[in-house]
Amino acid sequence: MANILVIDDDIAICKLIETALTRDGHFVITKNSATEVTVNDFKHTDLILLDIMMPRLDGITFCREYRSMIDCPILFLTAKTMEQDVIDGLSVGGDDYIKKPFNVSELRARVNAHIRREHRYRHQSLILNDCVFDLSEKTVTIKNKLIFLTKREYEICELLARNKGQIFSLENILERIFGFNSESDISSIRVHIKNIRSKFSEVIDCPIETVWGVGYKWK
Repeated sequence: MANILVIDDDIAICKLIETALTRDGHFVITKNSATEVTVNDFKHTDLILLDIMMPRLDGITFCREYRSMIDCPILFLTAKTMEQDVIDGLSVGGDDYIKKPFNVSELRARVNAHIRREHRYRHQSLILNDCVFDLSEKTVTIKNKLIFLTKREYEICELLARNKGQIFSLENILERIFGFNSESDISSIRVHIKNIRSKFSEVIDCPIETVWGVGYKWK
């Protein structure tokens, strides 16, 4: 079961999609205007179906403005089938598109395929707001920008991110990253964190927070 958000100004289409996907066991929320959507609507959403042609705020503009806050697949619903329209949708962060009028069976199959793929992807990834950790490749991407970290910098980031909110002392980090028998000292941890913050600051405020007199945490 997945949480699916449908944004389309056509009430009949929203109802059709809701009925079809609910039968597959999904929980569906519908919005008839992109202006009704808030950031809170993204928090537990596994997939978004987004109409392109909507008054006031169209799907392309919506995706361009909010994609950095959304870490799930976005499938465009569109009656526009010109190649450039498809390119525009994918270039602002769309993952796929479904042409109107659509076959309900195809819609269900396409949605379920993306959800299966997303579940596999998340087993290999850690997503925290704008930061995406590729746990296989050992990389961090922020707002679609790859951050070049050293091996130790990445390991510190992953340790803190996996344990978001937990405070680690310098000694804890040293032992977890370098091991008990390392010749490194806690000053090296300070240097690594300073470098991480410098690299992150090119894109966002670094989520590694200093807890004075105690250590560091991922906020």
